[in-house]
Amino acid sequence: MKAQEKRRDLDKINFSIGAKMVTIISIIVVLSLGSITAMVSLLIRWDLETTAVANNMDINRISAIEAGNLLSNVHNNTRAFIQTRIALGSQTSIINESTASFWAGNPDTAAVFYLVSGRPEQIIVNDQFVYIANKNITSAQINSYFNSAEIKSKMGDAVRGRTILLNAAPNFSKAIIAMFFQLQNGGVGGVLFSTENLNHNFKFEVNQSYMISVDGDLLCHTDLTLVRNAPNIADLEFIHSIIKNPAKDGQKREEDDFGIMENKPRPIEKKEIDVIIIEEVMSLVNKGINHLADIGVLNLSEKDGKKSRQYVAYTKLNPTGAIVITSIDYDTIFESIDRRTRHNIYLTIAVLAISIIFVWFFAKSISVPIKSLAVAARQIEGGKFDLEFQLKNRDEIGVLASSFGKMCSALKVFGKFTNREIAVKAMRGEIKPGGLAKNATVFFSDIREFTAKSEHFTSVFGAEASDKIVYWLNHYFTHMIDCIEKTNGVVDKFIGDAVMAHWGTAYTVGSARKDAFNCVKAALMMRKALYFMNKERKAGDPANPFINIGCGINSGIVTAGQLGSDQRMEYTVIGDPVNLASRIESLTKPLGVDILISEDTWRLIGDLFLTDEMPSVTVKGKSKPVRVFAVINFAGEPKGPQSIDEVRSLLGVDVPDLEEIDLNADEKKYKIGENS
Repeated sequence: MKAQEKRRDLDKINFSIGAKMVTIISIIVVLSLGSITAMVSLLIRWDLETTAVANNMDINRISAIEAGNLLSNVHNNTRAFIQTRIALGSQTSIINESTASFWAGNPDTAAVFYLVSGRPEQIIVNDQFVYIANKNITSAQINSYFNSAEIKSKMGDAVRGRTILLNAAPNFSKAIIAMFFQLQNGGVGGVLFSTENLNHNFKFEVNQSYMISVDGDLLCHTDLTLVRNAPNIADLEFIHSIIKNPAKDGQKREEDDFGIMENKPRPIEKKEIDVIIIEEVMSLVNKGINHLADIGVLNLSEKDGKKSRQYVAYTKLNPTGAIVITSIDYDTIFESIDRRTRHNIYLTIAVLAISIIFVWFFAKSISVPIKSLAVAARQIEGGKFDLEFQLKNRDEIGVLASSFGKMCSALKVFGKFTNREIAVKAMRGEIKPGGLAKNATVFFSDIREFTAKSEHFTSVFGAEASDKIVYWLNHYFTHMIDCIEKTNGVVDKFIGDAVMAHWGTAYTVGSARKDAFNCVKAALMMRKALYFMNKERKAGDPANPFINIGCGINSGIVTAGQLGSDQRMEYTVIGDPVNLASRIESLTKPLGVDILISEDTWRLIGDLFLTDEMPSVTVKGKSKPVRVFAVINFAGEPKGPQSIDEVRSLLGVDVPDLEEIDLNADEKKYKIGENS
């Protein structure tokens, strides 16, 4: 039972060949393409990061040079213009010429302011300035700006030698900066100028440049909305560290809540939205509020302290104190490589899918033939050796199938030389070396007058006698063995013309009584088969003479197992019941019957058969006479013989005269006694 359970466990396929190949190929594809993708991505990321950092610093230097040149030119030109006006005094015509010349050379300048000791303050407005000419800005607005208390206080700082830069965009709704600086003799000069060109030049593909004052006020930015709101960003940690850092320039990676200085459209505060932005918003509201997010106008809430990473490069401009900052988002650097990595992953998945399909079909070309071989092996294990293989593979599997077919042919031939059922059970591990006590029924039979028949074959056929005898015997054995196997008997061996078989040894039908019944049933089937075989024979045919047999049957405890040597073994039974069955078979001829059973067998199945007790026999080695019974027919069977005389008549056997027969003349194994 344990062997069967173990075999069933081995028969289970937990992981098929196809699944194994798909798994292995999948692992190879994923590891190879995945490692290549990871390595390439890592190297490219490293290279991209190095290049991006260098480019960010270069762009910052370019932006700083441009901003520095603008501020320096505005400062120098304005100072020279003011000093000229002061020097000219009341020479009106010359002053007007110099003023016109100054406006022509500085078209982005909106107005100039100066105040020197002993003279009234002067505000000179450029009527040709684009926004003044278009009446977007008026002279009154400019005068109001210079005369505001806040600006006056800033002028005081300028008088003390500090150059002041202020974002005037909130006052004029345009990208305008105010610059205040010290004049000779303690005066103060100022200028309003446009930075739109600078803002435009601060636009780069992925980098963002902007300029702040030393106090952290935003002066220039590509986002004009931010410029108009003029936020102070000194509280941002990375801005604070730049302002406090004494180095003139530098770059480092910052991780911070960049807030409105993120490299994306920034939110604005509602209270600072001017009339123009309100009109834009209201126009967009009419088209649908969902569109506002597309331009970032309604992105009014910040990121709730969510930190991001940027590379930030800066350059401080002297003497204005302005700081030009250029940044690039860390994730933006790797956006392209991340996109390529995703594409490579998609490619890997596609290659993997295609590989799995090809491998699956390839695996089927292997697994299907192997499954066929496995099924064949299972059939061989079950004792079926006459198998045919149609596999046409011209590879190792084809060679294996061919070898398998040859093995089946060999096993088919081998099965004829031994008991197939015993071989199958031994192959399954159900029969192991060693002996076991079995309550079995043992059967012996042989052909009457076989020696005389063999001599007749020799005299008639000469050299061909052996072939004729073998053919004649094989035909006889074929029918007899069929009777044994149909009743679950085991053919033990052929001893010349004799057959030895047993029931209840290698397997049993459930009980010793049933096994004994099957044995006697097989003997009666042999009688019937032999009767019809003899009817088909022609009288006097030397190649196919009539056959009469005798069968001896005995039941008892025998030792069953595999006996022999390391080179050859056979499954057989030994013990006194075996010897007695052989000797009972020897009694059939002198007693004139074909089937004799012992008293032990009769006690098991005597009620199932019609029997006739023969004279008791004293067998050599037995202290008491052995009772034997001739089997006539199945009990209650109306067809066939009903008495021992009818059996003898059916077999063509004369009634023996036991008193005239010397039964001890042969081997003196028995003597005939009186019925008890």
